[in-house]
Amino acid sequence: MDKMDLIAKNVKLLAEVSAEEKRMQSKSWSLPSVEDLQRIVDLCTYVIFPGFFDKNCRCEDSRFYHIGVNMSDLRVLLREQIAKSFLAFRGETMTEEDADDIALQFVDCLPELKRILYTDVDAMFHSDPAVTAYSEIILCYPIVQVMIHHRIAHALLKLGVPVIPRIISEMAHSKTGVDIHPGAQIGEYFCIDHGTGVVIGETCIIGDHVMLYQGVTLGAKSFTFDESGTPINTPRHPILEDHVTVYSNSSILGRVTIGHHTIVGGNVWLTNSVPPHSKILQHKVDAQVL
Repeated sequence: MDKMDLIAKNVKLLAEVSAEEKRMQSKSWSLPSVEDLQRIVDLCTYVIFPGFFDKNCRCEDSRFYHIGVNMSDLRVLLREQIAKSFLAFRGETMTEEDADDIALQFVDCLPELKRILYTDVDAMFHSDPAVTAYSEIILCYPIVQVMIHHRIAHALLKLGVPVIPRIISEMAHSKTGVDIHPGAQIGEYFCIDHGTGVVIGETCIIGDHVMLYQGVTLGAKSFTFDESGTPINTPRHPILEDHVTVYSNSSILGRVTIGHHTIVGGNVWLTNSVPPHSKILQHKVDAQVL
């Protein structure tokens, strides 16, 4: 078999729609665009942190104009992607007006998203003595990228938009190594130091002024299955009340509650609830020096 025949043979095989491919295909090939969704996140970032990532907004005289342009572009892109997501993943044909209504509801959330994201920046500033300025956090720290993506994704999920929130969350995951499901409820003044390896599950509820370090897992301990063996989406992740700190590489698993003002030390495996003002540390193990 010559080279062209080999290529033609494999093109033919790969062009055939397999049974597995049929089973996994979406309801429509009108899929959301990852590129356009990244642009949507960028536009939200320009609006929320004007001047930091879009130099056009650095002049106060033209700030209103440029934010207005970004908002208009955001609205158009978002309604297109919302319509595609409903068609592809729900099999629902959405009118432009209905998609625009959802896009406008999201736009109406932006002032609150801005307010709460600035509390995250403030929390990081007061938690890290290495910080020299607020602008350093906004430009450099992964917490900002992570929480921009999460708070956008969470707002869209609350508006009932399918799949797009997961795509946006995975954008942040791939960039920062922090994996937060868009369903997780996270309060104000949230802080992740370093960040790499942090995992926060879908049904987590996190209060205000919570601090996590790298490698922390807020995960599920076990799953409930239906008669066909499919996992049931039930509350299965931890609840962290206000002013909780969890140090590096600790895992908190299951629907447990960590009481307010609790400190969980590093490398702790925790599967039970603890009362407020607790301090959970590793057990000391005496080791002989060989």
